[in-house]
Amino acid sequence: MRNYEVTFIVDPVLSGDEIKATAQKYVDQLQTSGASIVHVDEMGLRQLAYEINKRHSGYYYCVEFQSETTGYLTSLELNMRRDEHLLRFLTIALDKYGVKFNDDKRQGLIGKTKKKSKQVADPAAVTAAAVPPKPKVAKPQPVQPDNLKRVEGIGPKIAEVLKAAGVVSFAKLASMTPEEIKDILNAAGDRFSFQDPATWPEQADLAAQGEWDKLKKWQDELKGGKVVTGSSKDEEE
Repeated sequence: MRNYEVTFIVDPVLSGDEIKATAQKYVDQLQTSGASIVHVDEMGLRQLAYEINKRHSGYYYCVEFQSETTGYLTSLELNMRRDEHLLRFLTIALDKYGVKFNDDKRQGLIGKTKKKSKQVADPAAVTAAAVPPKPKVAKPQPVQPDNLKRVEGIGPKIAEVLKAAGVVSFAKLASMTPEEIKDILNAAGDRFSFQDPATWPEQADLAAQGEWDKLKKWQDELKGGKVVTGSSKDEEE
């Protein structure tokens, strides 16, 4: 069994769901090709050593896997090269030392430093040391807003209107009724009151679930985010 790892950088301008969907796509392709996934390391957002496609940071993933064959790697790398969501990627073969290094790292055996114990002569210092430190309270992470412009019918201005009303995610938009969305648009002024948000919650629901192929197929049938009726089609013809 041969061991490999592929490291790739996802465009950070994508939403959190899109970043995860991009990474999962290649994990699924490896498994479909017969590879056995050893570990998926979501390394997070990191600064780039140099600018790539006008980006100064990227979302890093490293996938370690095993396989008896290598023919599918050409197809994997071709898909990655064509993927506009990826900034860079690198596939390498691991020898036994590389495999052991990754395993030790996952077990926390790499990067630790041993501290020599020091004798404390001052009793007051001993008493202070015996008092357990106060637990650190984790700061809540800011919610990464979704790119609502992926919903057909929502442009930059409307996206700002929805954001100002607290609608910053596909899930939130999907939970609303068209009437509730219409109220937000009407309150923003006459320039937005003519918009028809009838399909926006359903589009947002597909986006929230990562069903991008289904969403694109449906959007191809829409016109400006609206369902094209039979009479409308006749008028266009």
